[in-house]
Amino acid sequence: MWKNVLEYLEASEEAAPDKTAYSDRNKSLAFHEFAGQARRIGSFLARRQIKGRPVAVFMEKSVDMIAGFMGAVYAGCFYCPIDISMPESRIRTILSVLRPAVILSAQENSGRVKALAEGLEPGGAKPEAVVCEEALSASEDPALLSAIRAGSVDSDPLYVLFTSGSTGIPKGVVVSHRVIINNMEWLSREYDFGPDDVLGNQVPFYFDVSDHDIFSVMKFGCSMTIIPPELFTFPVKLVQFLNENRVTAVFWVPFALCMAANLNAFASGTPAYLRYVFFAGEVMPVKQLNYWRKYVPGALYANMYGPTETYVCTYYNVTREFHENESLPIGQACGNVGLLVLDSENRPVEPGDGRQGELCVKGSALALGYYADPEKTAERFVQNPLQSAYPELIYRTGDLVTYNEHGELMYLCRSDFQIKHLGYRIELGEIETAAGAVDGVQECACIYDMGRKMILLIFSGAEMGKREMTKALQSRIPRYMLPNRVIHMEELPRNANGKVDRRRLEEMWT
Repeated sequence: MWKNVLEYLEASEEAAPDKTAYSDRNKSLAFHEFAGQARRIGSFLARRQIKGRPVAVFMEKSVDMIAGFMGAVYAGCFYCPIDISMPESRIRTILSVLRPAVILSAQENSGRVKALAEGLEPGGAKPEAVVCEEALSASEDPALLSAIRAGSVDSDPLYVLFTSGSTGIPKGVVVSHRVIINNMEWLSREYDFGPDDVLGNQVPFYFDVSDHDIFSVMKFGCSMTIIPPELFTFPVKLVQFLNENRVTAVFWVPFALCMAANLNAFASGTPAYLRYVFFAGEVMPVKQLNYWRKYVPGALYANMYGPTETYVCTYYNVTREFHENESLPIGQACGNVGLLVLDSENRPVEPGDGRQGELCVKGSALALGYYADPEKTAERFVQNPLQSAYPELIYRTGDLVTYNEHGELMYLCRSDFQIKHLGYRIELGEIETAAGAVDGVQECACIYDMGRKMILLIFSGAEMGKREMTKALQSRIPRYMLPNRVIHMEELPRNANGKVDRRRLEEMWT
């Protein structure tokens, strides 16, 4: 029985010690090199007797950053990724909530880390600034690491990821080993991953989608290469990179897939080795998905869904054709995950009854809660209202869903994206789906101006006015859903995870 993700790493290290595990533009590490690096960092940290406390890993996205994560885990701690490119104010906010025992950084950023640690407001011990290069010079302490592992269980925290809260203050989601182990075991049953696979990493390490890449390497003994971010604006070079590295699987946010499609990335060549194209994070437009399916028809495409609080909890393998004005299902539950769809009165919504409700999740995908925020945790991780005989937590996602005619879950919108306009209840996501299928539109977002009672459609791509857009939309959506204002932008603002920044759009246009 697996109870710690390091067991995956050690099994792959034993099976193929000299095989490449992780690589970036500067270096690559074989399994025995990577594991040894993680154990040295772990031994260095463990001697500080900080078991059970958070370690902030403040580094550039790299192989060394992943080794820092696993070093924290070897020390019996849990890690929190902090990318050096994050805004300073966000870093300070995260550190003030997290209060880590240690901030691990590269030598080149040690001065900045010391300033961050010293700049924290009073309220607890200052974190120790640890330089990764110094930790790597330490010797392994097998007895100490073994003693730490002996007391571990799968419900121990593995990491904390900070997501944008509705108040604008980041929330720290605490995820256990159990969540990742459950997902990896499900992946091993659902898909044919093996040592010959190469994962092309796109997403930042402070976004949970990256866990698929990081931990698949450990579970399946495959390899992962970090794709230089600038390649996504040079489609020919991106395809060359994928082929030179023989990338067989990608798990990207829809924005990255859409960028490749919008730039006609496959006009002069296609990814020759891709077997799997996974995507998650926001709605994947069918128009751009069909571009990928046209040029890379041999790959399996899968729509993954799940907030950070549940990691990946549903999936849909794309097995049929979809028209551009259709939406993809989010499908069905992943392994050892339970799903409830509850209406506004907590009554269950069943397939075939045509109703919608809030998606709620239970089982092994649930995070432990929000770090140092019991009130917010109690608000979203609640008792299952369908039974009261024993404690059973569910997570209320805030996402509205329904079932289609195939019994598959369909994402509709956030509960706070549903508006009442002209007496009608309208899902802004439905307008976005329709607009996304219009020729020339690359991406779009709908927001609602509560003060002026107006639906605003903001889009990028070919410029067109309200009259032209209305003409294109009126055959796709009812008249009462047509936007009152149409705004063209060269590029829509995005948040740290690559999603459209709706808060910023509201600040700009309402």
